[in-house]
Amino acid sequence: MEAADESRVLVIYTGGTIGMLVGQQGYVPEPYFLTETLRSQSRFHDPLQDSLFSHSGTVQRFRNWSRAGGRSESPQRNSGSATPMSDHLLPTLCVRSTRPIGHSSGLVPDSPLSKEHPRCTMVSENVYEAHLPSLVTPRSKTPGSSVSKSIRYAILEWNPLLDSSNMDMSDWIRIATEIELNYKTFDAFVILHGTDTMSYTSSALSFLLEDLGKTVIITGAQIPLSQLRNDATDNLMGALSIAGHYIIPECCLYFNHTLFRGNRVTKVSSNELNAFDSPNFVPLVKVGIDIVVNWNNVIRQTGMRRFKSHKHLSPYVATLRLFPGITGATISAFCAEPTRGVVLETFGAGNAPQRKDVIDALKKACDRGIIIVAISQCMKGAVSDAYETGRTLMQSGAVPGIDMTPECALSKLAYLLAKPELSLKEVRELMGIPLRGELTRSSSIAPSASRVTLDQNMENIQGVLSKFVQLSARPLNSAPRIPHINILSETGEPDPRQTAAPWSWTAAEAASTEAVLYPFLVHLAASKNDIEALKSCLGAAGAVESTLGPPATETPKYGLIAGGIVNCLESASGRSPLHVASLNGSTESARLLLQSGALVHLRDTLGHTALYYAARQQHESIVDALIQAGATLGGADRKFAQFLYSEAEGSPDVVALWKKCGV
Repeated sequence: MEAADESRVLVIYTGGTIGMLVGQQGYVPEPYFLTETLRSQSRFHDPLQDSLFSHSGTVQRFRNWSRAGGRSESPQRNSGSATPMSDHLLPTLCVRSTRPIGHSSGLVPDSPLSKEHPRCTMVSENVYEAHLPSLVTPRSKTPGSSVSKSIRYAILEWNPLLDSSNMDMSDWIRIATEIELNYKTFDAFVILHGTDTMSYTSSALSFLLEDLGKTVIITGAQIPLSQLRNDATDNLMGALSIAGHYIIPECCLYFNHTLFRGNRVTKVSSNELNAFDSPNFVPLVKVGIDIVVNWNNVIRQTGMRRFKSHKHLSPYVATLRLFPGITGATISAFCAEPTRGVVLETFGAGNAPQRKDVIDALKKACDRGIIIVAISQCMKGAVSDAYETGRTLMQSGAVPGIDMTPECALSKLAYLLAKPELSLKEVRELMGIPLRGELTRSSSIAPSASRVTLDQNMENIQGVLSKFVQLSARPLNSAPRIPHINILSETGEPDPRQTAAPWSWTAAEAASTEAVLYPFLVHLAASKNDIEALKSCLGAAGAVESTLGPPATETPKYGLIAGGIVNCLESASGRSPLHVASLNGSTESARLLLQSGALVHLRDTLGHTALYYAARQQHESIVDALIQAGATLGGADRKFAQFLYSEAEGSPDVVALWKKCGV
């Protein structure tokens, strides 16, 4: 059973520098070296963390360990070895794969894991299952949280391990399929990968993983874990920590203390530790003393659809880089059958040579149905028709790729061309529309900074407080307890009981005050199923957040900034507005929250999801909405749901409801 203070992460180890050893011809991969190394380091595996003698980073536990004579483990957590596997039976996690796991995959005979690794079974065609030994990190807290959590993870190691230069489209599809096979079992996924083609894989996965609701992070290293001085430790620990503590439902790339959107990155250095950059989009997370998440730019799933992986990519796509003197004959040969799509790397802001043979070759290719997507050779900036040479290129039939990276444009084109339901016209249109935040909308490439004046902020606060008082005055069942505020009367007029003199406000202070009040309002509105109040909060809160941080790439319904107020947590219980709506049977509020980007996989401090509460309270309509949006039971849900299911044997409706939830 999964503990409430534990998150599950599946590490898919495809290969790459991170797990290599030095051989006669340079760095070479070694099966199970990575797993064994992580198991031997207590920062990555702390089997005694629940023991009295495990200090787990706290003063009291260290003193208990010290008084016992240091019998259990080395006090040097970062360099000491964990207890050998033979001394402690490692809990296992059920893992599925498209290839055989364990003995069938040919483990090295002298590996300590080869004797203990369970055999896999084929559960269906091309689907294998095995219970892999799991590792568990020491408990840690996320900034701003009072709850510590450990991360339990299993490592699904590919055989053979691949150098990333050997990766192709079938391997991208394999990773996406393995995430889909394990989606219900794990809370997040970390993919270990070589750096050479990492940005291609992260871009492709962002499209293959449709309606993603959980965190997927791809990472690797410039220097392998086997070397004394390396970046593998920080990269893997950073990826694990973010995946285990935060729900960022995107395919991301983590490197050098920074989490990027996966389809916005490109490799910029082969000999520096900051090997990746996101030229046209800010990072999602910066890891320093604190982990700072840029929630305003995190994409939220606002459609009522379950996660699935797309399993087809068109191989008939290619990239052509323009150069001075390129001829029409070269372009014609490049665009010959069976090519269906071309990413054209143009000069500057989308410019191309104006020679007749070049323009004619491009126009003929477009007329034959080949989709040509124009992007810039420059790392920063976007293509446009600001110059005559760029306008002529667009008039020939090329599609502007705005500010997509070459890796992203290629994978997106392969993804769209593999969808038989899309016409060529639709593919052309979709190439210029952000599907996963991969490009900047044309209208917002050079956004004008709209500032909210102080008077407007003060007027907004008056309205917020009025709404707060109105909601607080109504009967409240099981919503969070919020202290009554006597600042304004219900009519919005100043309360005569207030004797304090007014003070001067800045626009930032006013906006910050609104941001503090909105979470309370959202929870109250969700508990009472007050749709109008909820719409008002979600719409206005988006405007407030836009003044406090960079604009979001995606703006869901009612103007809510992605990752904001819709997922605010009550401090004591850790419940989101969706939890509150599910507990109180507020069906309309639950649907509105889901359409505004509420995360269905969030767990409160007890380890419960909104789906568990909706089923426990027998709110079937909310259960249906949550399942439609991709919700599954997780964390502490499973054992409690199993108990309630067994207790409800005499109630067919209750049994059917828990079965619907997957019990």
